[in-house]
Amino acid sequence: MPVVPASRVNALSGEGAFEVFVAARRLEAAGRHVVHLEIGEPDGTTPPHVVEAAVRALHDGQTRYVNPAGLPAFRDAIAASLAWRGVHGAAAENIVVVPGAKPMVFYALLAVVEAGDEVLVPDPGFPIYPSVVRFAGGAPVRYALDARGGVDPERLAALIGPRTRVLVVNLPGNPTGGVATADALQAIADLALRHDLIVISDEVYGRIRYDGREDSLAALPGMLERTVIVDSFSKTYVMTGWRLGFGALPAALVERVTTLVVNGTSCTPPFVQLAGVAALTGPQDVVTGAVARFERRRDWLVDGLNGLPGIRCARPDGAFYAFPDVRQLEERSGLSTRELAARLLDDYGVAVLPGTDFGPGGAGHLRLSCAVSPADLDLALDRIRECVSDLAVASPTDGGIHVGS
Repeated sequence: MPVVPASRVNALSGEGAFEVFVAARRLEAAGRHVVHLEIGEPDGTTPPHVVEAAVRALHDGQTRYVNPAGLPAFRDAIAASLAWRGVHGAAAENIVVVPGAKPMVFYALLAVVEAGDEVLVPDPGFPIYPSVVRFAGGAPVRYALDARGGVDPERLAALIGPRTRVLVVNLPGNPTGGVATADALQAIADLALRHDLIVISDEVYGRIRYDGREDSLAALPGMLERTVIVDSFSKTYVMTGWRLGFGALPAALVERVTTLVVNGTSCTPPFVQLAGVAALTGPQDVVTGAVARFERRRDWLVDGLNGLPGIRCARPDGAFYAFPDVRQLEERSGLSTRELAARLLDDYGVAVLPGTDFGPGGAGHLRLSCAVSPADLDLALDRIRECVSDLAVASPTDGGIHVGS
């Protein structure tokens, strides 16, 4: 009898970023040059003092099992660091350490979603949210974002029903880079309190903002005890491969989420956690410097895209992505969003993501990372310009576009 996977895993979907990444690597293995704008990974290296802390920990024998919820020193450092975003009073014992943000999204949803519960997820938004909701037996309900890629409280309110249990918020957002004003944050908090919603606040890009603010829903009155803050060290400290994240949880969830950690990973390696301590307690100019670089590259990429016919691109207030509107280009070329992304990779060596990887609300858009070197951005823009020019060669009857239209 052939091995047949259990039906429950059919509820899970993959992540387009890694699918495109693998396809791009395949082209590179065949001798092609590819500019990688598809993966959400900052260029540069992990700060030296963080690496040195991990090396010291390895030499000191920090290679054994530890508390599944995390090292006390690390949980203390995390709880203290939440004050940077206005969250005061977070208890270290309510912090659970995990290998990256994704496991915490997974564990938190498994811990709170009952069969049939509705979970509000952003659209466009990180594809893991609806995937895990379905796996947990819930029903993802997508809420549309506003024109700037932020959360519109009125649209959100219209979707709340008797079965709504959880609200997932991602600010700044992936893929849009959208943020929320202080008034919008308060309106979202009011909805959560009025309807007794559990909030999962994905703040992985929380410190990568260009408006000078750092905030969190959990900082508002009454929200800390109903919010799961999810964060990781991947984007902020260039630690994508280290796999280090955490959840700041309501007290009622700590034991259950820790049990999920025990069943899933046992613990996060202690030498990695001690590197995290060094990241949080060491100089933070590595973060502010990176944000300044991302902002310059964001401007360069957005300005370059807006100079191309058939492409319009808003200037995001956070994260490190551009999310250009390419609907005019699609209409005039006859290509779908996915086909346009595939054309850029296969024919021009630029790896980008189709917006539809982030839900129906991403149709007609592409996601491009600006967290790459200036040289790569220049090369990518040159190749995208060439693609647009080649598409313009087709006659209008063939669905082509005219440069300058």
